[in-house]
Amino acid sequence: MWMGDYSIVNLVGLLIQSVFIQNILLFYFLGMCSYLACSNTIATAKGLGLAVTIVITLSGVLNWFVHQFVTGPGALSWLKIFGINGARLDLSFLEFLIFISIIAAFVQVLEIIIEKFTPSLYRSLGMYLPLITVNCAILGASLFSVVREYPFFANFIYVLGAGLGWWLAIVLIASIREKLGYSDIPSGLKGMGITFIMTGLIALAFMGFTGISLDETSKDDTYPELVELHDTPFATPSLP
Repeated sequence: MWMGDYSIVNLVGLLIQSVFIQNILLFYFLGMCSYLACSNTIATAKGLGLAVTIVITLSGVLNWFVHQFVTGPGALSWLKIFGINGARLDLSFLEFLIFISIIAAFVQVLEIIIEKFTPSLYRSLGMYLPLITVNCAILGASLFSVVREYPFFANFIYVLGAGLGWWLAIVLIASIREKLGYSDIPSGLKGMGITFIMTGLIALAFMGFTGISLDETSKDDTYPELVELHDTPFATPSLP
């Protein structure tokens, strides 16, 4: 439940994979709206990237607990300590609603904090800060974790890596867009046109790592026939 079959090495591999290999924005193309709208300057991109990373991580951890103890299959079996047979209760139909509600709550708290301590960033983000609530990258990270059945620490590393990957992607495109402001670009490609092209090129670079899997856990039953052969003292391969 907490570590599963994952070791420290597996968790480091999972972090690298979620940031660089399966980047949630450049590999799955989730969260493109705020990525395109708030990547005009590096300062704004850094602020929004940090906000998205915090929301993805905190909501992803809390959503994992919701799935494990409220909405997952047999999640309510812990109610037996109160004399209630909750193993047969199925609240999976509420999972999306609860996940989105948790994300919205974190965004509202974060919006209040940013407005209080960094009003300049709050003004630069404008309406896109509350729109983090409907950022599909945040919900997607929670859903990916649930579908892949990550244990707690693997889930934490994955959602943290997803947030850092989104932050990295928006800072990369913001740094490029700032330099494009001084470049001679054909009028038909200015604005979103050249931004989409640059996003595609960056995504192609990240997709060059496709096929590399760093989060695989080592299990004794990976090659059962070899394990059986190794455990037999005098086993010899049969000749045809």
